Parts: sequence; C-alpha cells; structure tokens
Amino acid sequence: MSTYAYYPGCSLHGTAKEYDRSARLVCQALGLELREVEDWNCCGASSAHMVSRWLALSLPARNLQLVEKMGLETMTVPCAACYARLKDVSCELKDPEVRDKIGRVLGGQVTGRVTVEPLVGTLTTQEILDKAAGMIKKPLAGLKVATYYGCLLTRPPKVAQFDVPENPQSMDRLLRVLGSEVVEWYFKTECCGASLPVARTDIVLDLSRKLLTAAKKAGAEAIVTACPMCHSNLDSRQGEIRGRYGDDFKMPIFFFTELLGLALGYPARELLIANHLTDALSLLQGRGLA
Repeated sequence: MSTYAYYPGCSLHGTAKEYDRSARLVCQALGLELREVEDWNCCGASSAHMVSRWLALSLPARNLQLVEKMGLETMTVPCAACYARLKDVSCELKDPEVRDKIGRVLGGQVTGRVTVEPLVGTLTTQEILDKAAGMIKKPLAGLKVATYYGCLLTRPPKVAQFDVPENPQSMDRLLRVLGSEVVEWYFKTECCGASLPVARTDIVLDLSRKLLTAAKKAGAEAIVTACPMCHSNLDSRQGEIRGRYGDDFKMPIFFFTELLGLALGYPARELLIANHLTDALSLLQGRGLA
C-alpha cells in the first residue's frame, strides 16, 4: 500500500466535506493510505500573498516541514488552490537564501524535499486507472460530463508542472475509464471567479454563467471538478445567476472523487452528494446510480 501525506486544506474540513469523504473512501478502496498532516495550517490561499510575500511562503512551507517530520516524501493535495500555494513554495525553497529565511521564520529548517502533487494526479496514474477499471461496480454509462480543471491546477506551467496547461486530460481519462462520455469544450481551464464571491459577486456570476453556458452548449449534463472553490462557485451560484440573467441551468457539479466513488460501488449518501446546493441526485437516480 502506498502512503501519502494528506493535506485536506480548510475547504475540505468545511464547505467541501463531500470532497474529503469521497477522497478518503476511494483512496482506501484503491489501496492508497492517506495520513493527514498533523496540526496542518491554512496554506494562505487566497489572501496571504496580498499581505506579505514571506507570510505567503511560510504558511505552506510549515506544512511541508510537518510532512518532513512525518518521514513521508509525497504530499497529495485535493484542493487546487492549496496545491498552487504548496507547489509555489516548493519551487521557492530551491533558492538557498529563501530557504534559510523561511527556516528562520518557522524556527526550524525546511528542506523542500517533499514532492507535492494534486490528488487528481495521484488518482490518475496509469497504475491506478488500470486498477480502478477492474473494480467498477456501477459504470457511469450514458452520463455526459464536462471536465473542469479551473485556472490553478495547471498554471503557471513551470510551477504547477501538471498535465497539459491549456488542455489537461487527467480527469478525462479517468471519467472515460468509469464509462461516462466526456464532452469536448474550450473552457476547461477558464476562471470561475475564484475567491471573489464576497468582494465582486458580479464577476463570479458572470464568469460562472459563461462556464455553465458553454458546458450546456457542449451537451454536458454535469460538470466535474477537482477544486472546492470552483465547485462552490458553480454549485451555489446557479440561483443567483437565474435571478440576474434568467438562465435556469440546474446543472449538477460533481467532485471527480464522487463519481469515482459511485462507480466503485459507494452509495451516494455515503459520499455526501446530498450536500450539494444544486440537485445532483435526480440525475444520478435517472441513471440508476443513486
């Protein structure tokens, strides 16, 4: 069994509990041990870098320091925003001067030797895809989905070092293995408005509406994401979009781990899919998946 340090981040202990639950269940089923980082702290997304460069670096660096103390070499991160911050500091730690200053801020050395990878990367290696293919109990046949990676998983490319920056394929491959039909669309890595729901709700509504419109036009019945911030904007804002623009989408937004969990035989209630604000159970019930 492969063992990973698991950094859930703030969202997965709060508004995205279904992502955390489904991630743990599917990893257990696929033989991946997740050891949650003890005493982890917020990575600083998405405001620390607007306050202080050293705060923005030291917050995620402390989590890497904790993983080093755990004796593990690889950290898997479900949240795209957390991944972006942790990957950024991993790159910064290659500079000896930066590494020494962060060590002074933290009161202890951090080497930067821990490999940081997104959970969607952990669960889409060829080995895991082959294993998942042999464990499917409920194929997602007939389910048309648009895979949405958001703007943080693959950018900036030299830092993220994940998938193809403008046309990533990791989730696409996984969803096809599970039996679903992945539609072609051109908004895979567009921004949903990210952390602006409070300060500039109008921007979030506009950008999210464009994404929902494009997915619907492409023939998708649902959008699948690996980012709790993207999920929150697209799932929770459809009522406001209807009120402002008149569009009545009612489009389910899934975490990729939820659909993987369904295909592996976990019931929707155990995956907490009922937590979604936009009804997702009706579509699944219509496909015999819930």
